[in-house]
Amino acid sequence: MTSHSTDLHDLSVTALAEQLRTRQVSAVETAQHFLDRAKAQQNLGAYVALNEEATLAQARAADALLATGNAGTLTGVPIAHKDIFVTRDFPTTAGSKILDGYLSPFDATVVTRLAEAGAVTLGKLNCDEFAMGSANENSAVAPVGFDAPAPVRNPWDLSRVPGGSSGGSAVAVAARLAPAVTGTDTGGSIRQPASFCGVTGIKPTYGRASRYGMIAFASSLDQAGPMARSAEDCALLLSAMCGPDLDRDSTSLDRPVENFGATLGNDIAGLRIGVPEEFFGDGLSADVRAAVDAALQEYVKLGAKLVPIHLPRTELSIPVYYILAPAEASSNLSRFDGVKFGHRAKHYTDLVDMYKKTRAEGFGDEVKRRIMIGAYVLSEGYYDAYYLQAQKIRRMIADDFQAAFQHCDVIAGPAAPTVAWELGAKSDPLANYLADIYTLPASLAGLPGMSLPAGFGAGGMPVGLQLIGNYFRESQLLGAAHRFQQATDFHLRRPLAL
Repeated sequence: MTSHSTDLHDLSVTALAEQLRTRQVSAVETAQHFLDRAKAQQNLGAYVALNEEATLAQARAADALLATGNAGTLTGVPIAHKDIFVTRDFPTTAGSKILDGYLSPFDATVVTRLAEAGAVTLGKLNCDEFAMGSANENSAVAPVGFDAPAPVRNPWDLSRVPGGSSGGSAVAVAARLAPAVTGTDTGGSIRQPASFCGVTGIKPTYGRASRYGMIAFASSLDQAGPMARSAEDCALLLSAMCGPDLDRDSTSLDRPVENFGATLGNDIAGLRIGVPEEFFGDGLSADVRAAVDAALQEYVKLGAKLVPIHLPRTELSIPVYYILAPAEASSNLSRFDGVKFGHRAKHYTDLVDMYKKTRAEGFGDEVKRRIMIGAYVLSEGYYDAYYLQAQKIRRMIADDFQAAFQHCDVIAGPAAPTVAWELGAKSDPLANYLADIYTLPASLAGLPGMSLPAGFGAGGMPVGLQLIGNYFRESQLLGAAHRFQQATDFHLRRPLAL
């Protein structure tokens, strides 16, 4: 068997899977290569848990399967999981002190399905606490190699944020610490960090991927998705992740498993790309706009047609989201009380005192802030004024998209208003919330959306193009992204320091 260990990390998932299948490289060699890279790049803070023994055991099993010629689509391919998915062989913290030391007795469905496809788990990736954040500065867990909690750093510029909440996931792909990863997207937490780190990420239609074993933030919004370097790789991962899980997830959709890569090569001539006027207003920085405009013109060269559209309630998506998501979070996080698992206060006088002290010690500031907002909008006298009204506007936002899709096939625009900002630059929570303006509408409507590398802005930082599709049109989105990536090389570029 010929060794290719010096450049394994530069291979796509598709190419790596082929080398494994043809026995040009072993699963053990591949896993060890990425484990070594993860340990060598600890300064980025991407990983919060490694278990070399478990990873190499999975790799040996993959090699045994590869030797039989009956391997799955991802057999031997190393991946890493956002630390929001529970795993048996790795601790699960959701980035929170309150889950310190928690080891799940079972794997999340997404983890199980990727394992069934043959993927080898490298470790768990850093994230904002309970997936609440836009910068990955809210994690309360020490990354591998650190003695205390530390923010994840963007490999394109270590002084900048990677985006959030799936910041560790985006960084792992961008820095070649994993060929592909899982993330979750509640209000843009796959698409925004993918944009900031120059990688590709997709959030499928709500309900496509099971939420079983995915620690809940906002149950009507949370959705799992893959992040990788290309649309082709994401299609391979998404095909393995999705499918009905009706017995364990009441929000899972009864849709058959699809091969999302089957139509990647289709021509996009005549594709109608909707361009919302509301995505190109004063809040969009000039450098991001220039990169997005250039990407749209590339689509015109490929035969697509740009169609002006309106999404008139775009600005309302921020207040709507930051009423609904905290409301659901306040309910979901009530289970973390120190009784059955995780952190428990050491000194207390009675049960109620234990609850109070455990939650005060265990939750970070952003989580407490959202719990309090959520409890407020659900309280008597405010439910009708806030929560109910937000639900009505959410329905209107979804209707706006359906009206727009009467005139276009996909919708395109920026994934974020700016490139990645400096660590600590947005200490005001509201400033972070406003950064989600372009990703929130699709999340509220439950639509599939993705970000793909589309150029570079100020400071040489990556810019992502967001594509939004109608329900169950993931294949169309991935196909449009793939054709763009065949014509450009933005997704192949890597941080010079790495």
